Amino acid sequence: MRKVNFIIAIVTFFVMATSVANATGIRTEFNEFEFTLVDDLYMGKKVDAIWTLSYDNSEKPVTVVKRNTIEGTEYVVSSEFFSVRYVASAAGFGAKQVRKSWCNVDNKINHAVINQNQLKNQEIISPNKVDDKMALGLIACYLPDLLNDGYTHLLN
Repeated sequence: MRKVNFIIAIVTFFVMATSVANATGIRTEFNEFEFTLVDDLYMGKKVDAIWTLSYDNSEKPVTVVKRNTIEGTEYVVSSEFFSVRYVASAAGFGAKQVRKSWCNVDNKINHAVINQNQLKNQEIISPNKVDDKMALGLIACYLPDLLNDGYTHLLN
């Protein structure tokens, strides 16, 4: 009888833990996303294009700024609370820390939001050369994993 009560208690615990995790939105699916090209904006000489990325019709879009540099094509992805860059170079396509001069977010906040282990894991997402369409698709797919669990709500 004790074993049955123990098993029931464990099953109940797991069901409740799963429900609580889903209710808090710790990890939601980001299946739908949309990029919108920003046209009517003076971008300056160093910026080639700007897009807004929104997941599931979010009211909090993320900005993606494309720049061509010596390193390659860089896509700076930023919001009010984080900033990161994805680089398409001869070595492939992957994520890196954003340059301090391009970051408008306090370093402590950015460090708290961005998962450093995932940043290292995403250093090379693709060893192949990518165009804008492929780069934007990879950014949209990999960006949610780059944020720490408590901050994924910043995307929806």
